[in-house]
Amino acid sequence: MKKTKLILVGGFLGAGKTTLLWEAAQTLSRKGLRVGLITNDQAPGLVDTAFLSRGTVNVAEVNGSCFCCNFQGLMDAMSRVSADHQADILIAEPVGSCTDLSATIIQPLKKLLGQEITVCPLSVMADPARLKDILDGGTSGLHPSAAYIYRKQVEEADIIVISKVDLMSQAEIDVLKDRFEKLFSGKPVLAISAKTGEGMDKWLDVVTTTSAAGQYLADVDYDIYAEGEAVLGWLNATILLEGKPTKWRGFAEQFLKTLGEKCELRSAPVGHIKLIIEAEDSFVMGNITGKQSALSIQGAEMTTARARLTINVRVQMPPDTLNDIINETLASVVSDQLTMNIGAWRCLSPGRPNPTHRYNHIITA
Repeated sequence: MKKTKLILVGGFLGAGKTTLLWEAAQTLSRKGLRVGLITNDQAPGLVDTAFLSRGTVNVAEVNGSCFCCNFQGLMDAMSRVSADHQADILIAEPVGSCTDLSATIIQPLKKLLGQEITVCPLSVMADPARLKDILDGGTSGLHPSAAYIYRKQVEEADIIVISKVDLMSQAEIDVLKDRFEKLFSGKPVLAISAKTGEGMDKWLDVVTTTSAAGQYLADVDYDIYAEGEAVLGWLNATILLEGKPTKWRGFAEQFLKTLGEKCELRSAPVGHIKLIIEAEDSFVMGNITGKQSALSIQGAEMTTARARLTINVRVQMPPDTLNDIINETLASVVSDQLTMNIGAWRCLSPGRPNPTHRYNHIITA
């Protein structure tokens, strides 16, 4: 029986992983392949899951912890997205603040499920806006322990994917690729724009035809790793908004702008801020990655009297402070003619990683 291929796409918060999953799923589906997607987060209520579920492929979410700390949850999700039919390709996106994926996910999958699935090379997406400074030994404005996670993600990659190249010149891309190839000799370095599709076919070809997966094990200090995750405030909320007909694209832009300003006033580095507003068959989605100047909105304007707002925020500040500024932002943006009914609200700081499995050697096929 033909084995399902599993593609794992890692990379730090805001690197563009979810957009890549969406575009990859559409590309593969057009080729007649059956695709399943798996998302992952420290808490339920993911913008990514809501967005990806609007497509035509099956989507499963593993929440409450990262894949590595809930290995059974990952396997269960793989079964769920293949429940109707055996998927040809599964694409899984771990939590953006996770590393050590080769030791805790790739090697165990090869050992335990090698007869059922083909594990593809670990792709790690890197946002060029953060990348150069971190490669130079800086932190790109992040806490040093958070920047440590970023570096370890790149170290363990089988394939390094420079994302968002539509925002770069060819000369800038070439310089960054050359820098990577010198630092990480032997690793393929690909440049891609999930937004425009540039480089997508090449990445899919490389990741699905290369047999070597999990060829690198990062030397991860779990005390630094735990601190790098713990410095982030993490909020997921789902809110039903009802009342006066509202232009939701404008609402989304105002919410993101207001929240971004509050983070900048506190000099709080943003991992990512995401939202999706769903009304009837339409949606508006927006995000900020890094500085407020990186604010992005997609989706046509829609005006309805009822909509569901899902918010995901990862910012370097204590959870209590984050909780307060989200409430302040909602209070300033939601008009008196709208009522808010909170369906879910989780604000936390990630706990120490405690992986189900952790291999200290590379499993060969």
